[in-house]
Amino acid sequence: MNQNPSTHRSAVVAVAVLVLVFALFMLARGMIETWPVFLTPVQSGLGWSRAEVASVYSVLMMTFGLGGIITGLAHDRFGPRAIYSVGLLLLGGGYFAASRLDSVWQFYVAIGICGGLGAAAIGMVPAQALISRWFDRNLAAAMAFASTGLGFGTLCLAPLSQVLIDAFDWRGALEIIGGTIVVLAVAIILLPWQRISAGPVRPSGSSDGPSLLEAAKTRAFWALWGAFFATSVGMYAVSLQSVTYMIENGMDPLDAATAFGVAGGLSIVGMLVTGIAADRWDRRVIAVLSYGLSMIGLLALFLMPQLPVAAAILVFVTCFGLSLGVRSPIIATLSAQLFRGRGMASIYGSIQTGQGVGAAVGTWIAGVLFDATGSYGAIFILSFTALFVAIALFWLVPEMRVAGARNQKNQAANWGSDRGSDPNTG
Repeated sequence: MNQNPSTHRSAVVAVAVLVLVFALFMLARGMIETWPVFLTPVQSGLGWSRAEVASVYSVLMMTFGLGGIITGLAHDRFGPRAIYSVGLLLLGGGYFAASRLDSVWQFYVAIGICGGLGAAAIGMVPAQALISRWFDRNLAAAMAFASTGLGFGTLCLAPLSQVLIDAFDWRGALEIIGGTIVVLAVAIILLPWQRISAGPVRPSGSSDGPSLLEAAKTRAFWALWGAFFATSVGMYAVSLQSVTYMIENGMDPLDAATAFGVAGGLSIVGMLVTGIAADRWDRRVIAVLSYGLSMIGLLALFLMPQLPVAAAILVFVTCFGLSLGVRSPIIATLSAQLFRGRGMASIYGSIQTGQGVGAAVGTWIAGVLFDATGSYGAIFILSFTALFVAIALFWLVPEMRVAGARNQKNQAANWGSDRGSDPNTG
């Protein structure tokens, strides 16, 4: 049977859209995940404390998270062309400006606020909205593919940043990376965004589905937010310190940055497998397995001084990497299915603030704990505690039990009745 030409064209455009949002998310998260590589050279170059350097990352992640609300609302109003072009200009301009700055508050503005808003604007909030317009079946797998941008970004940009730091110092590295992103914004503006945003999968209707305010009154909304928050506290409390931790335990700086990058690269496999599994099986089980891998990897890193270095790094990179970011496509898919309709982008953007706030809180507390104790033990305790909280949310909240996209219609039908009849949704 011959394939309908229009169907074939739609399939090609769908793949192109998926690749585009993947590439932009790769840049967004890759840039964020380069800060652990800049941690030591910036601290040495400017004479800051560990808490001060970590606090820049905290502001970056806080802004990245809260920027999800702004991005979602702006996307619903102005569309993807404006969001992506402004985001690239903010991200690139912020990092370029930081190459010429010296004080903590200036880095808060350039890296933290401009970089965070820019990364949010080209991240998963607009990606989720676009993907849900082009994919209905296998939605979780498509979300997972886009989310692998986190892994590719870390794999590529973390070692690249170290190479640029070695060649041009940290200021030159920031200047080169930031300037390249600003130039990229011009190419993004010229893309055919009307075609890109006109996917065949339509929302229920312009007036259907919950608004942001209505969604925020449900248990499901806060369960998803809490899962993002607790997971981010647990993962980022250690990940920001991981490169420096490995260096302090005898690794070469480039080897440590490469190990961190490879861990991010392995998340590609983890996200794809998780996305496919989440379309078919109970998401609670998939989530708990991923948290188990995270904990094994973190334990291996913690025991690095007592274990053979190569063995500890192998276990850390493998287990931590395979579980890095894999909860994000699950939460994005649940959000798209539970809250499809007029406020989908703003709702997911608001839920994603849990990720940014959790990362900010985790990295800030980790920096304070290190300065107070001079060791990493309390940081690892914080990480494990937060991950156990995340497991509890996935296991105990009923909305987290949805097995796959095939239940989407039932979820939409039940949303209104649950909101009105279940006393726990308020």
